[in-house]
Amino acid sequence: MTFTRADALAVAEILRATAQAEILPRFRNLSADAIRTKSSQLDLVTDADEAAERVIEAELLRRFPGALVVGEEGVSRDASLLDGLGQAELAFILDPVDGTLNFASGLPLFGVMAAALVKGEIVCGVILDPISDDWSMAVRGEGAWVQRPDGSASPLQVASKVPLSQMAGNVSWRYLPENLRPVVTGNLPKVAMAADLRCAAHTYRLTAAGYLHFSFSSSVMPWDHAAGWLIHREAGGYTAHFDGSPYRPVNRGGGLISAPDEESWQALRDALLPQA
Repeated sequence: MTFTRADALAVAEILRATAQAEILPRFRNLSADAIRTKSSQLDLVTDADEAAERVIEAELLRRFPGALVVGEEGVSRDASLLDGLGQAELAFILDPVDGTLNFASGLPLFGVMAAALVKGEIVCGVILDPISDDWSMAVRGEGAWVQRPDGSASPLQVASKVPLSQMAGNVSWRYLPENLRPVVTGNLPKVAMAADLRCAAHTYRLTAAGYLHFSFSSSVMPWDHAAGWLIHREAGGYTAHFDGSPYRPVNRGGGLISAPDEESWQALRDALLPQA
């Protein structure tokens, strides 16, 4: 099937309407029992995550009957939902509140992400920033752009290539094996700047727009990367697993590095993970 710009805009509007109804009213307005831990104190879920996922799923199925919808919170209850991503005629991967730790802390650095897949291939990515009220978007083969509610849009383009020592990026090393943590963190001074926004949505928005040169992620859960990967790629960027293999949303392991081009990717991988 063909996934069009009109389809992408329909997804974008679903994310925005849900954020306005279910997420923003709860921002800085969560009671203690509205925030719960999953795997650790750094891995949270809130009433906003769960309510938004329910609404987005229902609205997507209304707009795209028969689609498979796989959300982060649904997978936390039933991991087998991931098994259908590679075969479904049309599937959606959702992160209803990416950056939940920031959201629960009252930090306005979170997003809502959705990716559309056709037979396992990512064909659309949408990342909403509910605070700035705009979307970073891409349709496969049609480029990436920032879309605003008034209908205006502007193209996205990754940063120009610079030497390793001038690269600024986002580094999320929390899920690295223990033996690799000191390797990566010890090599961070080789780049100009390395921060962790605790939010894949904003990391991908910034790298696709050229405000960051790279991102390094130790986790590859599809709701964190599927939408952003396509947006970054359509903006001219290059992403691969630590071992150099291409990213696919059905992959369950191996970290990711995104960079402006393959040469920059290689320089980053060799600097941060020299034994990989």
